[in-house]
Amino acid sequence: MNYDWLGIAMFAGALCLLSFGYPVAFSLGGVSLIFALIGTAIGEFSFSFFNAMPSRIFGIMANYTLLAIPYFIFLGSMLEKTGIAEKLLETMGILFGRMRGGLALAVVIVGALLAASTGVVAATVVAMGLISLPIMLRYGYNKELATGVIVASGTLGQIIPPSVVLVVLGDQLGISVGDLFLGSLIPGLLMAGIFCLHVIIVAFLKPEVAPALPPEVRNISPKQLITRVIKVMLPTLGLILLVLGSIFFGIATPTEAGAVGSFGAMILAAFNRKLTWNALKEVCDATMRITTMVIFILLGSTAFSLVFRGLHGDRFMFDLLANLPGGKIGFLLVNMATIFFLGFFIDFFEIAFIVIPIFAPVAEALGLDLVWYGVIIGANLQTSFLTPPFGFALFYLRGVAPPEIKTEDIYRGAIPFILLQLLVLALIIVFPQLVSFIPSLSN
Repeated sequence: MNYDWLGIAMFAGALCLLSFGYPVAFSLGGVSLIFALIGTAIGEFSFSFFNAMPSRIFGIMANYTLLAIPYFIFLGSMLEKTGIAEKLLETMGILFGRMRGGLALAVVIVGALLAASTGVVAATVVAMGLISLPIMLRYGYNKELATGVIVASGTLGQIIPPSVVLVVLGDQLGISVGDLFLGSLIPGLLMAGIFCLHVIIVAFLKPEVAPALPPEVRNISPKQLITRVIKVMLPTLGLILLVLGSIFFGIATPTEAGAVGSFGAMILAAFNRKLTWNALKEVCDATMRITTMVIFILLGSTAFSLVFRGLHGDRFMFDLLANLPGGKIGFLLVNMATIFFLGFFIDFFEIAFIVIPIFAPVAEALGLDLVWYGVIIGANLQTSFLTPPFGFALFYLRGVAPPEIKTEDIYRGAIPFILLQLLVLALIIVFPQLVSFIPSLSN
């Protein structure tokens, strides 16, 4: 009797538990154990699963690439908790304050800089919401534009390296994280640039929605401005160049660069007299919480993947996806639609650990460039973070927004940026050279 349908039932069972709000790691692990027992009972699966699982767990613990995750989370948390991100935004706001929409431009640029130094979306959106939203509202910015700029710039951490998303995707696709970082650089900068262009156009067409800062706020002496730039901007930019440059020039692996970045963030905090035991405790606590969540999800997804293969679910999905009408184009359309849809409901960690192992073998068999494939997945996940009603970035901002900001303000503000992200995603798909150009220079 053919039991290939068990793999599909297993996948559906996991999604059902996730939709009811059960923890991801335990949903995956629990479903895996149940279907392993079912498979053993019907003779489709042997007890070798229970012998193989410990070696898989130790393999995860020994994965050097995944060590980059806690380093980058620590780096981002340190910049947020010690107020360095807040000072960076204030300085950038003064620099652009004379322009209409200058504060919104500052938010986009600082969002890109935080993305390039942290790669953690939640930390960036929350920090930008707490710091910049009250300031933008105080100086007469339109609520929709203000919230849209914050959530959009906060999600740049999905695609601009060093992104935790790209580290996970590199591990799941079995490709170099460094190559993925190089390939995502132009698309990430293109995304930030198109956000800036949108702000400039909106401020030009509707000056009342994005006014310039009043003279009493932006008028500081040149000496004070130079001092702020030297003390706030240059050290942060230096840290970013140190982390990314060491990866791009092959001096360090992403894991080693993350360790250097974490140490550099502590030096910056000490330089600003913010490196206290209390701050260090909060940063370590945030790092451990997020890292533990990721590892538990990875353990559950490893069990899920092992049982799914044992029940021949991977073979069924491979045959289904590899023979879609339209070949590569048909596969990409289904792939992108699935990831975009799942992004409404579950976090990128779950998507990477559940869906990518199913899609990746098909992409490789169809001859797709896996670096390009990883970048378009990252761009797609970034878009899903913004999409109402379940975009995670929207929830992050809703949690820290002042009472006068309504949920519909955040939703309406995000829509133009969703369309811009989809435009950039389409450009990356149509012009793969946007991804392959920089990696080709390093070869």
